[in-house]
Amino acid sequence: MQKRKLGNSGLEVSAIGLGCMGMTFSYTPFPEKKDMIALIGKAVEEGVDFFDTAEVYGPYNNEELVGEALAPFRREVVIATKFGFKFQDGKSTGIDSSPATIKKAVEGSLSRLRTDVIDLLYQHRVDPNVPIEDVAGTVKDLIVAGKVKYFGLSEAGANTIRRAHAVQPVSALQSEYSLWTRQHEKEILPTIEELGIGLVAFSPLGKGFLAGKIDETTNFGQGDIRSILPRYTKEARIANKALLDLLDQFSAKRHATPAQIALAWVLAQKPWIVPIPGTTKLHRLTENNAAASIELTTAELQEIEDASHHIKIMGNRYPDALEKTTGI
Repeated sequence: MQKRKLGNSGLEVSAIGLGCMGMTFSYTPFPEKKDMIALIGKAVEEGVDFFDTAEVYGPYNNEELVGEALAPFRREVVIATKFGFKFQDGKSTGIDSSPATIKKAVEGSLSRLRTDVIDLLYQHRVDPNVPIEDVAGTVKDLIVAGKVKYFGLSEAGANTIRRAHAVQPVSALQSEYSLWTRQHEKEILPTIEELGIGLVAFSPLGKGFLAGKIDETTNFGQGDIRSILPRYTKEARIANKALLDLLDQFSAKRHATPAQIALAWVLAQKPWIVPIPGTTKLHRLTENNAAASIELTTAELQEIEDASHHIKIMGNRYPDALEKTTGI
């Protein structure tokens, strides 16, 4: 597996990481814990050294899973986690990035991840009630204390990124980015490129749609987040099949899969972008990781650009109320 540098901070990770959220959160039904420990071990074997989790996934049990699975490989891997929510009775009750909450979250994450330092610590969502300078300053103190190595933001806007970066250099921005989610290209990608910040692309396969495993007949189970997202209604899935058809054309030419072409496209956009597709299936893990060796030509990229320009994606990423929490 090739390596990539996330911006200018010195943080270097595998070209493709592993998003672990779906192992315990958002995509029901959840697999057996032992199977996910084995999958994470297989990821390490295949060269993945970048693993993404968060306090709110579960909450808590995702970090516990990742911590247990990576304990034998701790010095070989980079673990990213996130703070930014308050909890009551084991459930999230809303956004909270107050300094006290950040410090408490970090102590909990360190324990659950079975480590003495968090490699990359993100603010999960921008908190409108806490100045980003206070957030960045708190993380800076944690870095000085040796509890955190690198600071990241998730789904933050350009102005927020600049303000945070002025207090504590931001190493990575984690935001959704794929062939059908490209709104960050206008302002955010130029901003982070200027500042020397890497992009960690979540949902690079469109929550499964760009892998070709979802169509208008798919039934999402109770608790599956896609059941409430506008882009995954039956009508939207029918309309958005045009993009999947485009991926099918290129996958046939390159003897690859649609998922591999979708990931190769993300990798081709900038050398400081690292996608973190999630999966709970061993064969999908191997399929995704193989995308790191697919290099799309300039002509192919232009052909994809020209064709996708005429495809109108139906449906927003999130319902309006949820989209407002992104901070963009």
